[in-house]
Amino acid sequence: MTKITIRQGLIALSPIFVLIGLFLTLSIAWGNFDKVPLVVVFVIASAYALFITNKNHAAEMAVEKNNKPRKLSIADRVMVFSRGAGDKNLMMMLWIFILAGSFAQTAKDMGAIDSTVGLTLQLLPSSLLLPGLFLAACFVSLSIGTSVGTVVALVPMASGIASSSGIALPLVVAAVVGGAFFGDNLSFISDTTIVATRTQGVKQSAKFRTNIYIAAPAALVCFVIYYFLGNTGAPITQIPAVEFLKIMPYLLVIVAAVMGLDVTLVLLMGNILSGIVGMTTGSFGLEGWFASMAKGIGGMTSTILIALLAGGLMEVIRHNRGIQFIINSLTRHIHGKRGAEGVISALVAIINCVTANNTVAILAVGKISNEIAETYGVNKSKSASLLDTFSCVMQGLLPYGAQLLLAASLVKLSPVEILPHMYYNFVLAAIAILSILLRYPRKFS
Repeated sequence: MTKITIRQGLIALSPIFVLIGLFLTLSIAWGNFDKVPLVVVFVIASAYALFITNKNHAAEMAVEKNNKPRKLSIADRVMVFSRGAGDKNLMMMLWIFILAGSFAQTAKDMGAIDSTVGLTLQLLPSSLLLPGLFLAACFVSLSIGTSVGTVVALVPMASGIASSSGIALPLVVAAVVGGAFFGDNLSFISDTTIVATRTQGVKQSAKFRTNIYIAAPAALVCFVIYYFLGNTGAPITQIPAVEFLKIMPYLLVIVAAVMGLDVTLVLLMGNILSGIVGMTTGSFGLEGWFASMAKGIGGMTSTILIALLAGGLMEVIRHNRGIQFIINSLTRHIHGKRGAEGVISALVAIINCVTANNTVAILAVGKISNEIAETYGVNKSKSASLLDTFSCVMQGLLPYGAQLLLAASLVKLSPVEILPHMYYNFVLAAIAILSILLRYPRKFS
């Protein structure tokens, strides 16, 4: 592989700088982060990325006679972008977005949210609503192993609780998304756990025993934070009437997800049951059901476009060797175990920013992280835990990550509105960094 100079590396990564710089500049100029349409910012950053991509660095494609990468035509550049936008994992995520939008709107129009919120308000005191939602998200995600599935199952209900209790909607949604990452990080059936343990050559049980020392304290701290933030002292004056039949779609989604069914199948079942219950109770007819589904899918348009643009943009950066430049730069100077653990953590976090997919980020740096761990004597269960933890931390702080995009779309918010309230990810990052600096937990460090 040819050497990547600092200039080449920075140019390869410059679309990320353009994306962040443009968003921050416009937000400051307009005095509001929510006024900046993310989809437009991504279009501009993507156009810039295609403009600076003039060489083909892919080994499998033809080179000129002098063995230098041939220049790419506009069509070739668009093909690189489209390869990322059409990634099979991204396509599966788009199906989830479509089905989630349809389910959320149908369930709302049918009255499922009001009934579920009414039942929750009857069972829980107001001081425990916010920490209770966080805890529920932790347990659901731990059971099903996917943060996206947890967001789909709980965010619509959480939005109803916010409107009835007076707790800020972004805070309630962030509690659910934060809890969703707890299980994504720890669950034995989570993609990130499976990939992290396989790339590091360690048993899942060993990784769990190490990881729990980092994740559990973070969850406990956040439970206390959400208790005080949610304990507003304001009485709940109106509790929606409970119709148990209308709660069935949500129960089906949660139970089916916990049973381990594929999230697309779970959402499809939820859509069908929501329609049947809605027509049975007279909430809408067949025409109204179809209109609800269409409205829900339409509400996901911006989210789907951002996901496609992000996938294409990150593939262009990868093509221009931006990811390889990051890996080369971070692994150049490592001193001792702390340095090795710090580099492993920084690698997966930064690559996650580029890929916007925590599983892909772990896959991208898993091999080099394993080599670093072996060279500097890092416990493999600790390296696997750090990979999983920091990928989840970063994924939950990306406004263009699938989880925040989906959650924001379900409640008609901007991802940036939710981001400041993602306390679990912030606390988890702090404890994980301390675990590196303080060699914690001792028996695994």
